[in-house]
Amino acid sequence: MPKDMGMSKEMGMSKEMSTNGRGGHLYMQTNEVKNAIIHYHRSANGTLTEVERVATGGAGSGTFKPISGQESAPNSFEGAASVILSPDRKFLFATNGGDNSVSSFAVGAQGRLTLIDIKPTGNAVEGKSGTAKSLAYSPSKDMLYVVHSFGPDHIRLMSVSGDGKLTPRMERYTANTPEKPHRVPTMGVLSPDEKFLLVGTTFDLPIAISGTYPDGSPILWVTGPDGETRSVASNAPDPDGIVIFRVNANGTLGDPSFQDGGGGSPFYLAFLHNRPDTFIIAYAVGDGVALGRIDEDGRIGVGKVVPIDTSRGKIAELCWASVSPDDRLLYATVFGYSDITTFHIDGLELKVAKDPACPIVEGDGTFRGLCGDVSSGPSDNWVSPDGAFLYQIYGNASKLVGYATKPDGSLEEVTSVAIPYNSPEGLAGF
Repeated sequence: MPKDMGMSKEMGMSKEMSTNGRGGHLYMQTNEVKNAIIHYHRSANGTLTEVERVATGGAGSGTFKPISGQESAPNSFEGAASVILSPDRKFLFATNGGDNSVSSFAVGAQGRLTLIDIKPTGNAVEGKSGTAKSLAYSPSKDMLYVVHSFGPDHIRLMSVSGDGKLTPRMERYTANTPEKPHRVPTMGVLSPDEKFLLVGTTFDLPIAISGTYPDGSPILWVTGPDGETRSVASNAPDPDGIVIFRVNANGTLGDPSFQDGGGGSPFYLAFLHNRPDTFIIAYAVGDGVALGRIDEDGRIGVGKVVPIDTSRGKIAELCWASVSPDDRLLYATVFGYSDITTFHIDGLELKVAKDPACPIVEGDGTFRGLCGDVSSGPSDNWVSPDGAFLYQIYGNASKLVGYATKPDGSLEEVTSVAIPYNSPEGLAGF
């Protein structure tokens, strides 16, 4: 089936569910030490009701944040896509960052989950926690790509059988360069034709290594090999922040190509639904978003970064994003500011629609972003297939909030449910 027909069918199913009152389903991992997936029923008016909590069989990091060494902080792994669905909605996959494993589930009637398998990624756990954190799935190759925060073996592969069983593979790939042996990738995303795996990055040196000042604030500038002071953020200034691998016929990956991500810390990547060569980039340090395009040889070009209002202070940490089904709106989560900014997508042009698009969600006052502001640590977000609702994790506020989307880009809260403190991450649904 052509991809555009598949999208039309999915949107049609979603609208049908909304009109007959069934709504849909949303999944989030708790990332607790005994990790679990929380399954919510999503009503036709956007409200959420918890249906079940299904153990993954693996371990999360709990409130511990390996990327910085903090005992308790949101956004544990500086990543995205830790919970994903197969395109046919037959399987759900989730990382277990604490013990570096992946779980697979069958998605049954009424969206209920049944654990099928759990397998280690192949990377040993060093220290208090592992860092497996992002998944991409190739249905044509029956292959999972698992991204880890810490390397050198950032990317590991798993074969997926027809019944959802996982087989770890020996292949391993890195986002490091010879000059940067401690890089931190954020997520992997497959191009719609499944020919390329694109990997975003955030740090060339994680805060767990660069350290903190006596007041606890992170060290963001370090002395490089040449004796010059440089930012720990990726792609700043070196234009090598997006790593692209060609996907071979058997699902393995070719040699990496390090390309210019267009701004500091090209954290989040998402392809548009109806333009398979075009993707958005959300920048944790660049404080904005941009549009990129990829050609048939895997070369990318990135447009101008469109910034948000950073009068509250830099770095804003604009990290996660969701694209509306019609490719007209982009919802970007601003981790340091505790809110969401909406952008209009018009052809190859991006412009701010609402900044912010919703009121700030307050945390408990214990967490600060890189800009120094107190933050509730909003992380992963997800937009419903009909574009009517956006859901946002606020880890430090122990809330998952649902918003009704408006044509002008504004967001109106319609639901809020309690979630575990600081640890949750990953949203997927239908």
